[in-house]
Amino acid sequence: MVAGLGDVEQLNVVFTEAFTERYRKDGLVGVRVPPLSAAIWRYALEDAGDGALCWRDGMGRIVAFNMVHCSGTEGWMGPLCVGPVYQGSGLGKRVVKAGMEWLEARGVTVAGLETMPRTMDNIGFYSSLGFVPGHLTLTLTLDARAGERSPQLLSRFGSQERPAVLEACKFLLQDIMPGYDFTREVDITERHSLGDTVVMGDPARPWGFALWHSAPLVDGRVRDELRVLKLVLRDCSNLPEMMADLAEMARRAGLQRVALRLQGDYPEAYRILIGLGARVRWTDLRMTLYGWGELPPAKGMVLSNWEV
Repeated sequence: MVAGLGDVEQLNVVFTEAFTERYRKDGLVGVRVPPLSAAIWRYALEDAGDGALCWRDGMGRIVAFNMVHCSGTEGWMGPLCVGPVYQGSGLGKRVVKAGMEWLEARGVTVAGLETMPRTMDNIGFYSSLGFVPGHLTLTLTLDARAGERSPQLLSRFGSQERPAVLEACKFLLQDIMPGYDFTREVDITERHSLGDTVVMGDPARPWGFALWHSAPLVDGRVRDELRVLKLVLRDCSNLPEMMADLAEMARRAGLQRVALRLQGDYPEAYRILIGLGARVRWTDLRMTLYGWGELPPAKGMVLSNWEV
């Protein structure tokens, strides 16, 4: 079955119960995972489309789900979870295998997910289904600060200019990572006023862009950070300039910081970010199906967040 907007409340129940139980098993008894905001669920569901897979009990209540996403040839799963009552029943394997089949049918060349690196049960479970560990994804934050210029935003281009700028960004991405396409994510973000896209350089031939959200991730929380979902650069040396624009954008939006999820196979970018004053806040383990792994580009960099 495919989940829809009317299922957000049930999705949140499974999400909070499953991840709270996961933390409890890891020894963090006092942690209660909060529900995601309706705006974030709207984004996740629309981005997944018919890959928003869910499983229901005899009463029609959702007991497991897997949000499966396809951005051109890049495919990934998340969030996905099984309610605590149904864990250990074999449902988890069905949930992941269904996601794998969905991605295979769409011809992706990369298929993966992220999990908590300290959780041996999760790593072992995904490994039994053919996943292999890769690099850590490190969440880094950089304080909002004044920049030297006004960031160039996709939303500020006129209706006649915007399609050409978006197409130029798509061309840049595919020149660096052939087959990848973030157009849908950019469009959904703008339509639902979740954030925007910073475009770097000449709009007709940009050398970088970054898709970000400022909508709160957690239900009931105030906006406090600008979260980067996708970041593309023709040259890693331009990362300080990109981060300066994102930090200025965060300041203008009244946010405290920029949050960036950096894949560990970009050591030069990591050193640049630490040098700029970024702090490591969290780590996740990137896992991909064997034979469906991702490789860093020969030139430039592409960061793609496998979380919503």
